Amino acid sequence: MRHKKDNKRLGRPTEHREAMLTNLLQSLIKHGRITTTLVRAKELQRLADRVVTIAKKRSHAAYVQLTKYIKSERELLIPKLMEEIAPKFAERKGGYTRVVKLGFRRGDAAPTAIIEYLYEVLTGKKLEEEASGEKKPAKAKKPAVKKAPAKKEEAPKKEAKAKKEKAEEKEPAKKKSAKKKDE
Repeated sequence: MRHKKDNKRLGRPTEHREAMLTNLLQSLIKHGRITTTLVRAKELQRLADRVVTIAKKRSHAAYVQLTKYIKSERELLIPKLMEEIAPKFAERKGGYTRVVKLGFRRGDAAPTAIIEYLYEVLTGKKLEEEASGEKKPAKAKKPAVKKAPAKKEEAPKKEAKAKKEKAEEKEPAKKKSAKKKDE
């Protein structure tokens, strides 16, 4: 019985599950957003929020605690977490990540999700602002390739061919009628 065990097993032995979650955590810190299955994302969310809370302390003891969660690339990831990510969440008391459901994976129909650090906290912009274009310099757009004129040119060619065929059909009829008149 698993009384008072609040973690998901994820169908793996303990060592494998912990290694998988630390690898996912390292990828999340490195890239800021990752795509995985929904259950893994929810388990990772607990771990990622715990790590940010520890990193907000910014002490040597916090650094040592973070080495428990981050196994490889410590020289890059722990300073990034403590100096870049955690200070941006200084005003926040929790909920540093969000899980967005994507749909179902094609191969095995597993529900997938994106887990990411909160966008508006890290960039200072809300998603609505970016979508509407407020407080964002306009980017020069490349001119779109227009294929519609090519289709319009093809249509007159087809019409011209149809007219020629009709004219050729009428001409032999006229020639036949002319031959009949000659006889």
